Amino acid sequence: MQPQYDHIQKSPLYLIIFAMGILQLIAATPFSPWSISNLPGIILLFSGIFVIFLALGFQHLQVVDQGDFLTIRFGKLPLPLCNRKLIYKNIIKVELGKTFLLDGWGIHHSIRGGWVWNIWGKDCVVLYCEKEILRIGTNEAAKLCAFLETKSVSK
Repeated sequence: MQPQYDHIQKSPLYLIIFAMGILQLIAATPFSPWSISNLPGIILLFSGIFVIFLALGFQHLQVVDQGDFLTIRFGKLPLPLCNRKLIYKNIIKVELGKTFLLDGWGIHHSIRGGWVWNIWGKDCVVLYCEKEILRIGTNEAAKLCAFLETKSVSK
């Protein structure tokens, strides 16, 4: 079945995170002048690997229609915490919105209540569901909002 809506928004932010991971790996080498013991190098090695995987997990935000539900997914890695399924029948209201600077990027609880899933920019679609509010950041806010209005219960 071909999805009615499928959009990938890319972000250059992952390159900065990736570079930080590479710098940690370089700092973990035994050739560093500050490596007096092995423990800091081991910590830097594992944290560098973790940061690189984190960067790869946040290359893009994909929003896909799956028939009865919407899938929201960060990155190419199948990280369980970076995937979300939203059943259309739970959506009460849909509207265009903006995220605050304090909302930032990533997956987190908003200062206004509800969850934010955003990778880049300020435009978002605000979904009022039965038990929560969800803000999905996208560079196609009007198109996503129009699509979700056709799928929500209170048409």
